[in-house]
Amino acid sequence: MTAVETETETGQLKTEADEPGWEVDPDDEWGVAVITTVGRQLKLRREAMGMRAAEFGRIVGYGEDMVYKIEGGKRIPREEFLDKADEVLDAGGLIAAAWEDVKKVRYPKKVRALGKLEGKAVEIGLYECNIIPGLLQTPEHVRALITAAQPPYSLDDVERMVAARLARQGVFERDPAPSVHFVVEEAPLRRRIAGTMAWRQQLEHLLEVGRLNHVTLQIMPTDTEAHPGLDGRIELLKFPDGTAVGRADGLFNGRPVSDPRQLRILELQYGTIRAQALSPRESFTFIENLLGET
Repeated sequence: MTAVETETETGQLKTEADEPGWEVDPDDEWGVAVITTVGRQLKLRREAMGMRAAEFGRIVGYGEDMVYKIEGGKRIPREEFLDKADEVLDAGGLIAAAWEDVKKVRYPKKVRALGKLEGKAVEIGLYECNIIPGLLQTPEHVRALITAAQPPYSLDDVERMVAARLARQGVFERDPAPSVHFVVEEAPLRRRIAGTMAWRQQLEHLLEVGRLNHVTLQIMPTDTEAHPGLDGRIELLKFPDGTAVGRADGLFNGRPVSDPRQLRILELQYGTIRAQALSPRESFTFIENLLGET
C-alpha cells in the first residue's frame, strides 16, 4: 500500500504543510519548464476525463488547492503522486515516466550544474581542506553535515539535498570512467561526524573508492609545510574537447574560470598541493592507521 493510498483511506488529504520544500525555484528556468509541462499534461488529461480537481484530489490523496498548484507548475509532484495520477487518468505510463525529469528539479540548480559538468569531464581534480569531498561522502556523513546547518533545513529539504549530493557520485559508474584525483586534509578525516560507527564507515568508504583503478586519493598531513590550498577548496575539470574549467576559493573571487591563463594558475597550485601530500600508498596506510586507533 502506498503512502498516497493510506492518506486517501483515512480521509486526510495532503496540503502544503504536509510537503514543505517542494516549491519550484522561480530562478530555475529549466525546472520551471519541466514542472509547467508536467502540470499542463495532468490538467489536460484530468479535464479530458471530465474529472474535477477536487474529485481527482480525493482519489490521489491531495487537497484541491495542491492539485491546482501542481497543475499550475507551482509545486513539484512526488513520485507516488505521478504514479497514482497515471493510474487514475489511464495515461499508460506517460505521466509516471515524467518522474525521470521531475526528480532532477528537486536538486538545487547549482548542484545540477556541477553534476552536469562532472558528468562530462574526462579528468577531475579536487582538493578539499575543511570537509571530506561530496563525491566521497557516505549517506550518513552527508545527512549529518546537512542537518548541522543553522538555521536548520526542513526534513524534506534535508532529504532533497542528500539525494542531490549522492546523485553526483554516479560519476564513478561512468563508462569510460573519468580519471579522478583527490587531495584531502587530515583534519576532516579525524572529525567523527555522526558518531564513531559512521566515522569508521566513512574511512572504509574512502579506502574502497581509492582502490578504483581510475581514482587517486592522497592525504595532506596537518604537520606539513604551508601550501597553496590553505585558502580553501580547489577543483579542476577537463573535458574531451580539450577545454577545462576550474574554481578555487582563494582565487578570482571564487568564480569558475575557463581562461587558459587563469587555469594555468589553478593547475600550478593543485600540482604543488599533490606534490606535498602523501603518496597514494602512504595515504592508504594513513587511513588504515586512523581506523586502528579505535
